[in-house]
Formats: sequence, structure tokens, C-alpha cells
Amino acid sequence: MLNDEALNQSDDIIISDVESDSTFETYLLTIMTERNQALAATVYRPKVDVKAAVMMAPATGIKRQFYHNFASYLAENGFGVITFDNEGIGESLAGSLAKCDASLISWGRHDMPAVLDALQDEFPDAAFHLIGHSAGGQLIGLMPNYEAISSVFNVACSSGQIKNMDMPYKLKAMGFMDAFIPLSNLVLGYTPADKIGMGQPLPRGVARQWREWCNGAGYIKTALDKTIHNHFYNKIAMPALWLGFSDDEIANSENIDDMIRVFPNMPVEKHYLNPKDLGVSHIGHMRYFSGKTHAKAPQLWQMAVDWLNEGE
Repeated sequence: MLNDEALNQSDDIIISDVESDSTFETYLLTIMTERNQALAATVYRPKVDVKAAVMMAPATGIKRQFYHNFASYLAENGFGVITFDNEGIGESLAGSLAKCDASLISWGRHDMPAVLDALQDEFPDAAFHLIGHSAGGQLIGLMPNYEAISSVFNVACSSGQIKNMDMPYKLKAMGFMDAFIPLSNLVLGYTPADKIGMGQPLPRGVARQWREWCNGAGYIKTALDKTIHNHFYNKIAMPALWLGFSDDEIANSENIDDMIRVFPNMPVEKHYLNPKDLGVSHIGHMRYFSGKTHAKAPQLWQMAVDWLNEGE
């Protein structure tokens, strides 16, 4: 579905136990969830007083290294950051993937709250913000500690409804959801999404819910009052900026609006941009976080910095 060369960036970045440059340092952190699962995380700590700290919530199946350049930019601008791998992804996979029972719901209900707690522990005197990429922004309403978040900056975050996608991409999405996911789950016990440019291999529960939600009313909405009974979507009221791009075949404008409606009390500022107006040929679903995109359109990452500065 994605087939985006930006996904390959994460394979080129290796973060050692402690790294340092003139403005910030990075170090590895292990975060335990309520499910007693260990999550691999990286902390970016500026060498100045940190007034605001950011939880970088990843897209489905995307390793934390993918966000390294973006997190480094935030740290250079004085923000503390934590990036992390969800359970079953990257270095947060323990044992056989076929035996991993993680789901999108457990990511939102257990992984993300544990990371937010760790962010508060690492930067106790800061205001706390969440930058969500795709699923990372969709799952916020499952976090019982959401009230600690001062603001949200969502990128390519949408309902993901297949019915709202345009041809021929819709056919690719249908093939992935209705053939590749169920067959691979049946045969392998997991979904090797990496084989078709979809990030990392996915636990079967994650892939199964992804399929169900995108084939239905979209992320979260499909599951409300069915498999999700306790949530906070109606209570969340922190300010949010939602950023989308006209060449994103997944998070198109209609799907973004679908997702925004799931947060009825969230004051949302939506920016839907044409990459060509920014001097960039393609951004799509993934390339906002690409260093190459930043080099051509530095104003995009500056938007995040400006938003965070406003929310301090």
C-alpha cells in the first residue's frame, strides 16, 4: 500500500546506548507496560532547560528510528523527545512474532500511556505534547492518562476508510486488507507487511484490527461500543493541529475529517497542503518525517516547532 522509499530511512540509523552532539544527547530506555511488556525507546535530551517534551507516537508498524531526524530537530530546538517501538515492532518484539498478542487497542491502551508516563519521569518540569503519525494520533482516545497532554500535532492521521480512497489505490488497499492480511495470518501467524513496503511485520491482532477498521467506518469508530467500550474520545479537549497532504492516498481530506469527528470536543486546526506549493514533488503518507523533505521544505518541521512553542 505505502511503497514509500522514506520507510527505508530507519534501516540506516543505529542509535547506541548514549550519543551526544553540541546541543543534545540521546540514550536508550526500556519502558514497561501494564501488560508487563518491555518497549524499546530512545530519549532525546537537550543540553538546555526543557520547557516542553514530546511523545512521538508512530504509525502502524513503523520503527522509532524512522523518526530519528525529526526528533533530533526537535531536540536541537530545545524540546525533550521520546520515540518508541510499539509492542511486537522493532526492538519491542520479544520472542516469536506469531505468538505476540498485541493489538491496535493494546497499543493505545497500554503502550502509549506507559510512554507518556516515562516522558513525565524523564522531563518532570516540562509541558507534555504528543506528535502522532497516522495510528499514533488515532489511538490517543484510548489513553487513560491523556489529560497530561497539553496539545497534539497530528500528521497523516485519518480514519483510513478504504471506501473513501480513490482508484487505483483503493484496489491495492483492498488486496492488502482482504487477501494479504487474512492469508498471511492464517499461514504464518502474523502479517509480513515489510514484504510489500508497509513497514515492519505486524502481530496478527494488529493486522486483523487494521483490516476490520479500514473496511468499516474507519479507525476507532468501527470498534466503538463493539470491541472498545471504555475510551476517552468524547472527553479529549486539548488543542490540536492536524496536518495532511493532497497526495496522501490514505489520509485524504475526507478521511481526515472522519477522524476529527471522532474527537467531538477537540479544538482542531486543520492544514491540508499541496506538496508542490512547498517546492516538494511528493510527501504522501510518510515523507513529512523525511530528512530529504525537510531539506527542501524546512517550513514543515518548523510548523511543529512553532506549534509546540505556542503550547508551552
